[in-house]
Amino acid sequence: MLDILMKDILGTPAILVGLFALLGLLLQKKDIASVVSGTLKTVMGFIIIGAGANVIIGSLDIFGKMFDAAFHVKGIIPNNEAIVAVAQEKIGTATAMIMVFGMIMNLVFARFTKFKYVFLTGHHTLFMACLIAATLSVSNLSNVAIIAIGSVILGLCMVLFPALLQPTVRQITGSDDFAIGHFGSVGYFISASIGKLVGNKEKSTETIKVPKSLGFLRDTSVAVSLTMTVLFLIVALFAGPEYVEKELSKGSNFLVFSFIQAITFAAGVYIVLAGVRMLIAEIVPAFKGIADKLVPNARPALDCPTVFPFAPNAVIIGFLFSFLAGIISMFILPVLGLKVIVPGLVPHFFTGATAGVFGNATGGRRGAIFGSIANGLVISLLPALLLPLLGDLGFQNTTFGDADFGIIGILISSILKLFGA
Repeated sequence: MLDILMKDILGTPAILVGLFALLGLLLQKKDIASVVSGTLKTVMGFIIIGAGANVIIGSLDIFGKMFDAAFHVKGIIPNNEAIVAVAQEKIGTATAMIMVFGMIMNLVFARFTKFKYVFLTGHHTLFMACLIAATLSVSNLSNVAIIAIGSVILGLCMVLFPALLQPTVRQITGSDDFAIGHFGSVGYFISASIGKLVGNKEKSTETIKVPKSLGFLRDTSVAVSLTMTVLFLIVALFAGPEYVEKELSKGSNFLVFSFIQAITFAAGVYIVLAGVRMLIAEIVPAFKGIADKLVPNARPALDCPTVFPFAPNAVIIGFLFSFLAGIISMFILPVLGLKVIVPGLVPHFFTGATAGVFGNATGGRRGAIFGSIANGLVISLLPALLLPLLGDLGFQNTTFGDADFGIIGILISSILKLFGA
């Protein structure tokens, strides 16, 4: 039953968010038609986002293989899902218990403190629970103490990180209807801070002047398609037709295959944006019941793609410059005596795109560019610093990717060392 609760219910973001929407609608005493419609549309919105994300990930996976073949990249690729899967064999029970009680602590902190955020990104809750369980496991604490302390830490993370970002989220969305619940928060905060220092928010990425002859570039889908087509074709030429056609395209012409993958990526972005619009339209009014009854003035903290529709140009700018910073970091990390972190396209897309939106909100075009560069460097440096700790725990070949995991992991391990762990 615990396995079903963790993996199939609490570990499935669509179901988790749907349950909160259901609870909110029931607390408002809505009629049965509104309850069913609101709940199903909320779940559907999240599933559409997931479907779009899977399309993007599939396309980026192919791009990554071509990139590796073209430039013979060697190093550690951060992957949250991979390290959680490996860790479950050793700390699965502690991870599950910290996740469940951490979610309860989230509601407690939201109810009795000024941080009124309910974290609804279930898979990131699981990832952070796993990280906390792993880092606490090196201490001399009992299992009960590890679960108790870990639950409090997780609950705090689930309210403090959304609170850190909320001032900028208000600028992005123009409202206080929802927050961002995604553990790349430090990268987004740094991006917004840098944007404020170096940029001008009046010169937004969304007001870039395009000549009439290039008016089609105002369409986000077309702009993303063209950008990714150029990237795919360049990398495909370096990888060579023999590799692409033998290993990836199943005999299809390597340039045609690359073009289709680029358009597939753009289609994935389009699907994600459609899902976000549906989700926000349903979850915000449904959540009012929870805010009014259980946690007064609470805001739902949602996954990072929920800000993508507010600055679509910043999304692609953020991805490209974050990835560029990841490539640059490959030459910097060995100089610092750290292992090479190969830039994973998935974390650089989702966190880089979000950092671009945050940087644009405070610093316009320059903010989006320099903010996402900072994010790319952060999600390269922090995993490299975290890697030795995870290696000591037996997870030598992978590490957590997003910024907050590195911050929390390093912070916990540093505190434990002070007490002799």
